[in-house]
Amino acid sequence: MERRQPAPLALRRKGAVPAREWLVVPAAGEARTAEFGKQRIMEMTGLPARDLRVLDPLLSYPSTILGRDRAVVVNLEHVKAIVTAAEALVPDPVNPLLRPFLTDLHTRLALPDVPSTSPATDRGTDTDQSEGNGPTLALYRSGSVKILPFEFKVLEVCLEHTCKCLESEVWALEKEAYPALDELTSKVSTLNLEHVRQIKRRLVELAGRVQKVRDELEHLLDNDMDMSEMYLTRKLTFQGFSESLGRVGSNKDASTYHDEEKEEEDRDDDIETGRESFAYVKPNIEELEMLLEAYFVQVDGTLNKLYNLREYVDDTEDYINIMLDEKQNQLLQMDVMLTTATVVVTAGIAVVSLFGMNIHIDLMKDPETPEEARIKNMKFLETTWGAVAGCIVIYLLAIYAGKKSKILQ
Repeated sequence: MERRQPAPLALRRKGAVPAREWLVVPAAGEARTAEFGKQRIMEMTGLPARDLRVLDPLLSYPSTILGRDRAVVVNLEHVKAIVTAAEALVPDPVNPLLRPFLTDLHTRLALPDVPSTSPATDRGTDTDQSEGNGPTLALYRSGSVKILPFEFKVLEVCLEHTCKCLESEVWALEKEAYPALDELTSKVSTLNLEHVRQIKRRLVELAGRVQKVRDELEHLLDNDMDMSEMYLTRKLTFQGFSESLGRVGSNKDASTYHDEEKEEEDRDDDIETGRESFAYVKPNIEELEMLLEAYFVQVDGTLNKLYNLREYVDDTEDYINIMLDEKQNQLLQMDVMLTTATVVVTAGIAVVSLFGMNIHIDLMKDPETPEEARIKNMKFLETTWGAVAGCIVIYLLAIYAGKKSKILQ
């Protein structure tokens, strides 16, 4: 694929040539960067414009994996790529978040393919190469050689990097959340409550992202046709086989008009037979299914960790609410006891008020002899201590009645 020259800055500013930087990673060869417009990407991959919007950084799209006729669109968190049978296109390769992903991708593609042979078919079967069409048809017919196609290698790196990033975020959140929740149970304060609130917000956001990745993998696993569409190399192989049948029929020499007509009919029958055989071949999606299931289990385990953390947060909230209810009950009991004491003291004040009235009685007269003074002092003390004792008795009876009726504990 030839490299497009960068458009002039003035044209890009005017919007005449909307170009975007892409990293082109071929199946064989060195990776290179180039600038392609949307129309050029559509010509290279056969994707419609609506699929390219999934990779637009200005639009917010959830995690999606789309299988199309000539390409697979991958949008998993910050990992975005268009994968064909021969190359992978990664937009915005200068993004710092993509550096680990690009490193893993280069490392994985640099590893040599080690084909595994089946014991039942390992008898020196020749696997002829079709002209520029990737793996041979005999590879898929006999199953003697099993090499992971290029598109699945790239897809595996995308899934692995996405799962690794989500797992690291969950681990960091758990490392921060559990100590904060334990601290909140020991000391309820405004600072601790605000910290837990922020953790809960991050937890909900992260759980939604992980849930979307899990739902997308589950959707692919439940739809065999979507998975069969992602076998780009196999589709190119069958397409090359059908074209080779057409070329064989067109190279035959015709001696007579009858022979030409007969050979043309035979050629059409051969091509139609090849097409019918391709149409009626049951897609073997076991390889991709096993790949998706492995990462589905990993994402599901990550989601379970978030659910466990969410349950721990809910349990902590319930515990805090129970503690607050207990404190509130203690305050209510104290309020009842203080109110009872106020009522009792008010009763004593009423007795004092009665004796403080300006009424002429014998008790209010000045004593004439020391004996009368002593008697009046004794009556004063008896009245005072009697009022105090009465208030205490009334208070104790009120508290006893409250505990007996289980109003107080």
